[in-house]
Amino acid sequence: MSEHKPSGTVKDRSKIALNNDFLRNAVKFTTERLKNGKLAATAEHGNWEEWRERGREIRLHTIAHLDYYLGKFVENARAQGVHVHFAADAADAVRLTMQIAEHKKAKSVVKSKSMVSEELHINHALEQIGVEAIETDLGEYIIQLAGETPSHIIIPAIHKNRYQIADLLSEDAGEKLEPDTGILAGYVRRKLREKFLEADIGMTGCNFAIAETGSMVLFENEGNARMVSTIPKTQITYMGMERIIPTLDDLEVMATLLPRSATGQKLTVYMSVISGPQRKQDGDGPEEMHIIILDNGRSLQLGDPEFQELLNCIRCGACLNACPVYRHIGGHAYGGVYSGPIGAVLTPALNKNVDQWDDIANASSLCGACYEACPVKIPLHDMLVYLRQRKVERGSTDFAEKMGMKGFNFLMSDAKRVKALIKLGRVGQKLLVRDGHIKARIGPLKGWNSYRYAPSMAKKTFRESWKDIEQELEGTFPELDAVMKARMEKLVADRNNGGGGHHHG
Repeated sequence: MSEHKPSGTVKDRSKIALNNDFLRNAVKFTTERLKNGKLAATAEHGNWEEWRERGREIRLHTIAHLDYYLGKFVENARAQGVHVHFAADAADAVRLTMQIAEHKKAKSVVKSKSMVSEELHINHALEQIGVEAIETDLGEYIIQLAGETPSHIIIPAIHKNRYQIADLLSEDAGEKLEPDTGILAGYVRRKLREKFLEADIGMTGCNFAIAETGSMVLFENEGNARMVSTIPKTQITYMGMERIIPTLDDLEVMATLLPRSATGQKLTVYMSVISGPQRKQDGDGPEEMHIIILDNGRSLQLGDPEFQELLNCIRCGACLNACPVYRHIGGHAYGGVYSGPIGAVLTPALNKNVDQWDDIANASSLCGACYEACPVKIPLHDMLVYLRQRKVERGSTDFAEKMGMKGFNFLMSDAKRVKALIKLGRVGQKLLVRDGHIKARIGPLKGWNSYRYAPSMAKKTFRESWKDIEQELEGTFPELDAVMKARMEKLVADRNNGGGGHHHG
């Protein structure tokens, strides 16, 4: 995957986000609404965990037999009249797209939302050959005007409020537009309608590809993907190689899991199952249809016991909405196309874990909220640990971290050293403690105390307090003590006599 190296570190980008009140409030408001919507929708569903497990089984089975299902999909899609292309990387996919655009003498392209097209930076590539590329998803259109990239998998402009959006659209319209969602959406609708009618090529992503029928499936809420896939004479669909599901029956499971996880909807507003280009009896549809199947680092995960499940992702964005880190810093702080917990794992994995992406694996509290939210149970929190482990094994950690861990190992490997350190710390903290807290922003405390206070060390450790507690408890429950003592003596006797079975009291 040829991802551009981000500027600065994830810490640098996070500081910028944390100082942006507009961004923090907008992201917090929307992710909270999405998270609560998901919780309500899944609770109403009743047997959500059973559906999660079924979804996980479908994805595990498909990825384990990906070569078979890809072959079956390609065979059936070509039988429907689709031109299917394989792209090893982003450059290959861009080259194929340019060939199609130049062959069609295209002047304009309309696009529905596609994260794969963001991987390719296809808009920039089209501009280089004089082709106008217009995003038709409302959120994508807004960030295109702003010259930005998506900060959320399903809600690209989550970091903007309606006042900022009104300013952008007013500049585009050449007149003042009120920050009313109806007025703003109405303006974009009128403008894009003309673009749909003029476009030579329609570009879409692909939520799922059905091996059984050779069909590709689009989920959306605005109807723009249907316009993109029916009006232009040529359609190009970008598809990550892992987007396969075996049968139409499996689509029912995904159509239940994805909208509830993404937005809290029971069903997505529009679900289109497209099987090839327009036929003679069809009233609309493209005359020519191309599907570009992209690898771009995905095959690197196949056979990897720690990361193969990464390919199970259905791009619902639920992990972003649940993640306490994402909800504070937004998507751009991650520096890549994909943000949140899935981005923190996916970007380093697709990039062979190159050094410039290592730091985003540290942008996590490892709380496991992402796993609990994931509709197909991807253990992202475990994968974040594996990435950190690989970084250490490769020797890529900085000098201060290496020295810190060596010092920690030295101290914690000897109880006497630990006791001595605790005593020393208790004396040394007296210079820093104020009202029971350490507020000084010095050394390793600087980052922590910039946002909260560090607690002072207790006057006594738990170990030091244990003797007093033991004396206090002694004799309080003599009958219980006698029973427990007898049971322990019996267990020890059985073990000494070669027993080892389970004993029930």
